[in-house]
Amino acid sequence: MKDYINLARKVFYVLIGVFVLIVGFFVLPDPKRFLFLFAAVLAFIFLILGGVLVYLSLKSKADKKLKIFLVMTGGAAALFLTSVLLHNLFYGIMIYFFGQGYWGDGDEGFFFIIAIFVCPIVFLVGTIGSFVMLRKSKGSKMLLKGAGKQKRKKGHRV
Repeated sequence: MKDYINLARKVFYVLIGVFVLIVGFFVLPDPKRFLFLFAAVLAFIFLILGGVLVYLSLKSKADKKLKIFLVMTGGAAALFLTSVLLHNLFYGIMIYFFGQGYWGDGDEGFFFIIAIFVCPIVFLVGTIGSFVMLRKSKGSKMLLKGAGKQKRKKGHRV
């Protein structure tokens, strides 16, 4: 049997580390131009790790609550870069077909809001929930479905 939950746990912790590096890049006082490539590579790694976390958590036989939190974490990670790319693509396509003044003084807002507000909030909620569930269990055996439930024997009182 493959041990998806332990692998998902490792991917989860690496994903948190990459998130911290990405946040660190944006809070630097004056990031240099050459650091943008570093941020782009981190964002791509964040996307891949998010997809892997979703896959592993869905394949695992983990507790339902933990699965939900892990999928929230991985899904938000994967959706962040996807939304950023879709924002820029949609913005560029509309300017190409309808001209520079199409947006007026505005910008494409739907994917921008998802990338800037929704994804980080969902990621943090999923991360905190996953972290609490993983720490509370103190071992992967407690995370498996039905772990800790005892079957009653026929005619035996509990």
